Amino acid sequence: MKKVLGVSLGSSTRDSKVKIEILGEEVEIERRGTDGDVSKMMQIYREYDGKVDVFALGGTDLYLYSGPSGKRYTIKESARIVSVIKKTPIVDGTGIKYLLEKDAIRYAKENTDIDFQGKKALILITVDRFGLAEGLIEAGCKMIFGDIIFCLNLPIPLYSLEVLNIVARIAIPILANLPIKYLYPTGKKQEGRNPKYSRFFEGVDIVAGDYLAISRYMPPRMEGKIVITNTVTMQNVQELKDSGVKYLITTTPQFEGRSFGTNIYQATLIAASGKKPEELTGQDYLDLAKKSGFKPRIEQLN
Repeated sequence: MKKVLGVSLGSSTRDSKVKIEILGEEVEIERRGTDGDVSKMMQIYREYDGKVDVFALGGTDLYLYSGPSGKRYTIKESARIVSVIKKTPIVDGTGIKYLLEKDAIRYAKENTDIDFQGKKALILITVDRFGLAEGLIEAGCKMIFGDIIFCLNLPIPLYSLEVLNIVARIAIPILANLPIKYLYPTGKKQEGRNPKYSRFFEGVDIVAGDYLAISRYMPPRMEGKIVITNTVTMQNVQELKDSGVKYLITTTPQFEGRSFGTNIYQATLIAASGKKPEELTGQDYLDLAKKSGFKPRIEQLN
């Protein structure tokens, strides 16, 4: 049996362990949160190094990109965290996220009655979700990019991917050198609500991005909206249903009711393939996902 261990800076209340059959292999997938404790995260990596097949880095990324085909910047603190790993390969989801998220929009457009043309779509943070942005644009959506709002805490929406790329080229080299706690909510901060910018959810048809960011900032009522995300638990799905969300689309499959992040899904495909991360291209991951029977999760909640 292959083993995948995802270690996250996020809350331990979201921990989970499942066993699945994929590509003819039995794979045990475990997610462990460290409640924002970097030292604990490094300790777990040291303890299990060489004892599991693939690690997944959660609650942060290894890299930030200054555009869809822009320069890659290593997040300084993330690099320090993973430097303790000597044997087991580790991935953060960036090797598969772009293609998976773009393909999920194509799949939803071709296999459901959801009409994306002309709909207003808010992506909370786009700099690690350019595939999602491009997929929605190609589907005919009118875009609102919330990176300055939800990353820099300034109420300035952007409406052009080209303008966002300019901002990213300026900001990403600086952000990559900041402590992770300034880039992503970690630990208990992931569970809190912040209604300060909930007004930006009004008047949009689609809300897209990381679920923890969506949950943190969304208003109590989300009547008729489409949420495109990943990493949702059964409790999260119920929360969306109770708020009035019409459709939930996750870009990663669900295992026993839980949709894991792209970091864990990438690690799972690597473990099942028997190959090393550097031996797989983005297209290889997409092919493996399709061979495994992967389909984006599309669920009508109301």
